Amino acid sequence: MKRVSQLGYNPAQMREAFHLDCSDEICARYIINELRHVPSKTLVVIDYLQLLDQKRQNPELSLQLNELKEFARKTGIIITLISQVQRDFDLAMKPLPDLSDIRLPNPVDLAVFTKCCFLHNGEIAFEVVN
Repeated sequence: MKRVSQLGYNPAQMREAFHLDCSDEICARYIINELRHVPSKTLVVIDYLQLLDQKRQNPELSLQLNELKEFARKTGIIITLISQVQRDFDLAMKPLPDLSDIRLPNPVDLAVFTKCCFLHNGEIAFEVVN
């Protein structure tokens, strides 16, 4: 909450508007269950994409991403996923990563995303995917 203060917001006023969930049960089904009563246009940030693919008992990542996309479409909730990039990403080749640099332990069609934002060293780039 210290960072929230640095942005000029009073954390005490955000108590009802901010929720941090650090569950080890992270998967699309869990997220959807937790969000079923939040209002439209709620911003959800999942840090990070690869955690959805961590447990073998969870559905494969592509199925989870499609489930989250459909839930977001139906409810109007905005779901944002933070992701790692490949370790071999080379700044000498391009100034910012792009979709091809997303680190994925298993293949996923990244067309499931509608927009992407890439950040590095103070630079930012947006990419419309779908």
